[in-house]
Amino acid sequence: MTRFRPCIDLHEGRVKQIVGSTLTDGGAGLRTNFVSDHSPAWYAAKYQQDNLPGGHVIMLGAGNEEAACSAVGAYPGGLHVGGGIRPGNAERYLNAGASHVIVTSYLFDSDGSFSESRLQEMVEAVGKERLVMDLSCRAVPEGGWKVAMNRWQTMTDLRMDHETLVRLAEHCSEFLVHAVDVEGKCEGIDEELTRFLGEASPIPVTYAGGISALKDLETIDRVSRGRVDGTVGSALDIFGGSGVRYEDCVNFNARQSNRPNEA
Repeated sequence: MTRFRPCIDLHEGRVKQIVGSTLTDGGAGLRTNFVSDHSPAWYAAKYQQDNLPGGHVIMLGAGNEEAACSAVGAYPGGLHVGGGIRPGNAERYLNAGASHVIVTSYLFDSDGSFSESRLQEMVEAVGKERLVMDLSCRAVPEGGWKVAMNRWQTMTDLRMDHETLVRLAEHCSEFLVHAVDVEGKCEGIDEELTRFLGEASPIPVTYAGGISALKDLETIDRVSRGRVDGTVGSALDIFGGSGVRYEDCVNFNARQSNRPNEA
């Protein structure tokens, strides 16, 4: 069944909520919904206290390494870390307490072409069981979606389709998918993408993007037949939002754990 998974988005070493489509190299036009006064470790400890494993810490650009390590150190074995992950630095975050590392841009050449050899390097470095692939994507004019890299700025040649998910699932333990077109906008989820993930992914997958109310988690549960988890960002009250109460998300998971898995 669908679970709420927590998140910690880091920008310039602080916990922030940013509209994903505005995150560019130069910073011009960046739209920030929220900047927290609390540390990353504060959020991680809260997630541990409320028994919310499997959340993700995302480093949005450079300067977030120490903040990420402090978060996973506060919740050992409870969080995944992504953002600039590659074979040479993955071990640092695992040693600091991360249960998994999340890889995206490293899997592509500079022109956005998917690299099987780089994927194999990541698997050899950390093992399939500790690797999560971030397949955050944008809709494309011809229909469907393609994976975006470099903080979602660059479109790649990797289509988000059933064949892709089945093939890549042989090399990792989970997928993380931000619907970049709706990320940070609190205007509702991409139901078509969520339904597709529920139908096509042979391994656990977490969806992020656009959740504006608790009913969106319920919608994810319904359209994915309980096969996709959801994470809430800008709408969550602990991130300055007004659409979703953190306490309600914790209670949502408690209710879900008491249901039989019908998937």
